[in-house]
Amino acid sequence: ILFIAFVSSLTISAQEINWMTFEQAIAAQQKNPKKIMIDAFTTWCGPCKMLDRNTFHNPDVVAYVNKNYYAVKFNAEGNEQINFKGKTFGNPNFDPNKKGRNSSHELAGYYGVRAYPTILFLDEKSDFIGPLVGYKTPKQLELFLKIFKNDDYKNIKTKEDFEKYSSNFSSNFKN
Repeated sequence: ILFIAFVSSLTISAQEINWMTFEQAIAAQQKNPKKIMIDAFTTWCGPCKMLDRNTFHNPDVVAYVNKNYYAVKFNAEGNEQINFKGKTFGNPNFDPNKKGRNSSHELAGYYGVRAYPTILFLDEKSDFIGPLVGYKTPKQLELFLKIFKNDDYKNIKTKEDFEKYSSNFSSNFKN
């Protein structure tokens, strides 16, 4: 019984995405190329908190993301300094005394983030693939995790192509 309790506690603690900083993900790509998934969130955003709680703690999502992506948590209104592609991105208008909304981080502007949450996907060379805006359930996120991971997005040129792809997509994740 003690062994079962120990194994059970290991399983629970293992159900976390291995979040890293943006710069850690870029450095990791240099050693072992993988795509990057960036959770662009804010501290005041309700759907961001739901995405974190319901989707990013789902065992299927955790296992898939940890295996196939470098995952980055990025406060899109934070004041972190990020060095990327020879430029330093910051938040010069950040007000540490503000509660709730703050100014947008320059990296959020670089990627065109206008709503929260937004999940950004980068390829193995840190080039932008695309955004995924809004709250997504594990099953909804699965489609995009796999479409980007497998490079299927490269064959999707129209809305009709995407509708055909998504209608033929077979989900394995549990909500």
